Amino acid sequence: MSEDTFDKGKVRIDEVSGTPTTGHEWDGIEELNTPLPRWWVWTFAVTVIWGLAYTIVYPAWPTLSGGTQGVTAWHSREQVASEVADLQVQRGPVLDKIKDAPLDKIEADPELLAAARTVGKVAFATNCASCHGAGGQGAKGYANLNDDDWIWGGKLADIKRTIEHGVRWDADKETHVSAMPAFGKDGILTPEQISAVADHVRTYAETPDSDAPTAEGEKLYADNCAACHGVDGKGNPELGAPALYDQVWLYGSDKPSVIARIVNGGGAVMPAWKGKLDDTTIKALTVYVHSLGGGQ
Repeated sequence: MSEDTFDKGKVRIDEVSGTPTTGHEWDGIEELNTPLPRWWVWTFAVTVIWGLAYTIVYPAWPTLSGGTQGVTAWHSREQVASEVADLQVQRGPVLDKIKDAPLDKIEADPELLAAARTVGKVAFATNCASCHGAGGQGAKGYANLNDDDWIWGGKLADIKRTIEHGVRWDADKETHVSAMPAFGKDGILTPEQISAVADHVRTYAETPDSDAPTAEGEKLYADNCAACHGVDGKGNPELGAPALYDQVWLYGSDKPSVIARIVNGGGAVMPAWKGKLDDTTIKALTVYVHSLGGGQ
């Protein structure tokens, strides 16, 4: 059986390395008592001293009342606030012009337009891109802002109102409100009738694989859909009813997607940004979105 022994009296100097042993032996194998490298010891000591000094100079230790402030009472937040203030001073004159100028005047002035687009692009990337895409290309259920199809209107005033008050945002009394009925869930139409309406709707946009329209689909559309989307499928921005006659499909153009939309109804929600963004940023964002595609 292997035996682990320790005998302080067995401490000796190793003949090969000249280092003393620890007196610890295992199956005839002894352990050298090699000291830590001196450079490492000094480095460790310096880092400990530096760390303690750091906690004295800068805010470091949490306390019941908040935390120690350090000799300098320095905070990175104060540095950020200072840098933001400096930036505001630099941008102030142009931002003031954007704040005071009407939207159409901003677009007519090359200098203001460039400044507004720069500010708007940053605001868009921070607040809008997660839904509408980095370039405003949209996604399924999120409007594409690069085309000329505007659910709630594409004029500058329309876009600004949509940004300020959102869509179906319950916390804002002036938000855009519209809700497409759930024709399937609520039992308004049968599956066969919904299929006929879907075929009729898809023929408006001349979808390549659309089935031939039927008289039943046309009548069902006229009775249930035309009041909002229009007899010719051109939509109604005042009601938030999208156009159906073009190739722009918010939820997909294939028949299953169209059927799902008719069955489930409802609509997406967009936050109201008034109060979250200042007026100047909202105006810059309006100009930026208007310039992305087919602003009216």
